[in-house]
Amino acid sequence: MRKIIFISIVIITSISSLNAQTTDKEIKFGGRIMYDMATWGSDDFENAGSEFRRVRLFSSGTIYENVKYKLQLDFANGDIAFKDVFIEINKLPIQGDIRIGYFKEPFRLESLTSSKYITFMERGLPIAMSVERNSGVMYHNTFGERLSLQTGVFLNADDFGNDKTVNSAMNATSRLTYLAINSEEKLLHLGIAGSIRNRSSSGGYNVSTRAENHLGTKLLAYGNYDNDAILLAYETSYVNKSFSIQGEYVQSEIGNNDFLSSYYGQVSYFITGESRTYKNSLSGFGRVKPINNYGENSWGAFEIAARVSQMDFSSVENGTLDDITLGLNWYLNPNTRVMMNYVMGEMTNYQGEITKENAIMMRVQIDF
Repeated sequence: MRKIIFISIVIITSISSLNAQTTDKEIKFGGRIMYDMATWGSDDFENAGSEFRRVRLFSSGTIYENVKYKLQLDFANGDIAFKDVFIEINKLPIQGDIRIGYFKEPFRLESLTSSKYITFMERGLPIAMSVERNSGVMYHNTFGERLSLQTGVFLNADDFGNDKTVNSAMNATSRLTYLAINSEEKLLHLGIAGSIRNRSSSGGYNVSTRAENHLGTKLLAYGNYDNDAILLAYETSYVNKSFSIQGEYVQSEIGNNDFLSSYYGQVSYFITGESRTYKNSLSGFGRVKPINNYGENSWGAFEIAARVSQMDFSSVENGTLDDITLGLNWYLNPNTRVMMNYVMGEMTNYQGEITKENAIMMRVQIDF
């Protein structure tokens, strides 16, 4: 494994030497480092730990104006995995673009927003029920700069984008979003997504989650190996200068009897006057740029945030998980951020017994 990691780093680093813009090629190289520390427990903070949550390198580019690619590898925890490896053909005669390879399925705003730009250290509880990266083919297009469509078919792939199962299941995922407001100071994003998950020969539909603390203990789990699943997601986000509010709801029906649901709602405010930036429907929100970077005469940008979230498995006699998360983000510059989160988690099982887990977490991240 170490040899593989070393070779991968050499390959991607070599690609960086090609960083250039010519008449027919534009190639970029970059990466991110996210280092987390946390202490957590039920009553006292009896546990503590740290980890490199993400260590990634990537190369992306445009070839002859109408073909794009991206190669991104993750090296966190000493393992290696693909995090986006795809080719995209743009400017099709029928309008729109086709993406082929291993990438995120078009499902949920927070899931599609890069981990570099999410408001909290971990995404809300609905992420456990969401579909993420898989191998497949996706069509996407924006109509009139406001209405956007993404739709594709996907296989259940491993961390290297492979699915060699003879009776592999085919999944279908689609998403439609609309920018009801899109001005310089205000934005209102609305969206709906659906996914049909066909049971594969290697397994069924499985969900497990922590209390929004990646170093913590998984508190809630569900597994169904006999039935297909249908997922629906609803999303909205509103930005008004330094203030923003966002929420999503996900429901999953497995077979004819099991019903799961999850939601989150969050608010954030930049006390230094900045604003969240919206990239596009498929990429969600983007980079925050401090009005003044950290330096001799400025401390950079500060953002405060709060979130409530829930995962409800009570219909399958498996309890509920409720979280409250408070956050403080310090943006030293557009590429460096320090995050502080306080998470209060409470799991209630089907018998009414309560398990609590609170956590204090910190992240230092940089991307380039």
